[in-house]
Amino acid sequence: MMIEQEFLMHGPILEVLPLGFPWVTFDPFLFCVYHDDPYPKANGRFGPAASLAGHAIGQDFQNADGWRMYHGQEVPGFPGHPHRGFETVTVVRRGLVDHSDSLGAAARYGGGDTQWLTAGAGVVHAEMFPLLDTAGPNPLELFQIWLNLPARRKFAPPHFTMFWGEDIPRLRLGDAGGPQTELVCVAGAVPGQPATTPLAPPPDSWASQPEADIAIWTLRLDPGARWTLPPAAGAASGTRRCLYFFAGSPVRVGGHLQSDHAALVLDAGAAVELVNEGDKPAEFLLLQGRPIGEPVVQYGPFVMNTEAEVRQAFADYRSTQFGGWPWGDMAPVHGPDPGRFARHADGSEERRGPASVAVSD
Repeated sequence: MMIEQEFLMHGPILEVLPLGFPWVTFDPFLFCVYHDDPYPKANGRFGPAASLAGHAIGQDFQNADGWRMYHGQEVPGFPGHPHRGFETVTVVRRGLVDHSDSLGAAARYGGGDTQWLTAGAGVVHAEMFPLLDTAGPNPLELFQIWLNLPARRKFAPPHFTMFWGEDIPRLRLGDAGGPQTELVCVAGAVPGQPATTPLAPPPDSWASQPEADIAIWTLRLDPGARWTLPPAAGAASGTRRCLYFFAGSPVRVGGHLQSDHAALVLDAGAAVELVNEGDKPAEFLLLQGRPIGEPVVQYGPFVMNTEAEVRQAFADYRSTQFGGWPWGDMAPVHGPDPGRFARHADGSEERRGPASVAVSD
């Protein structure tokens, strides 16, 4: 133990923390949760063709049968709920998510897509997980990340952006024919890799400020693969970096052997070699950013800078419902067509084909 503590004090790993539900995060990130639910075949009504006995319907987070209904009654997911003062970044690796919001916008996305929602001054949205396959399983795997907004942007107009999986930079690194590292860049370019020019985040996001040094990447290392994570561009300005090791084992991170899944807080100014020493793919999520450095007062779905602002958020929601709810119920599902789409509040639409499985088994 003394040897490991000395390594952590002087090596590139500053701290090792257990993975919980949710995962621990640091300014400017507020929250990160990993959903991995192997849903069974569908019942033809977008829910599971299985008994819900043992599931606490309406508040099902106990992982009975290996999957959860969350706040859904018949379809798993999160019926309409409000947000103010921050952003949600939802990275869907398998399965589908149906988005509906108080602005009248809607989307179906998944299989490698990301939705970036600036709640700003206030929005109500639903995130349902429709099960479409009535003949086989309906796996769902996603990250939801909450990114704070600085005080000057807390009341920005709500806005959602779709990052379609086909457009998100994705690199395969390693010698031809040898073990490979796959790097998916949802946000933030990789230093030294010009092919990773990221898609533009929403205009009012902290990530839209160059000095924020935001990165959201996923990494998948084949057995035997190795790759060196370069130093963060903004390390000298206070950038913080956390690497979440969530699949596979064991790995070596900056020379440190890590067998248990964990959150590894890294020295953002150090190059860190990653080596997969196991016989299965090793997977990581990286969150990086310069802290906003402002007071954070959070109460449930509202994240502001003062208690008075949180009280005002509740009062505004009670009086305006952040624009009302234009849908027939609080848990809308967008039908049986597996095609992905986004219909924005201004009436414009984007259409994509059915989702492919973005993550290899």
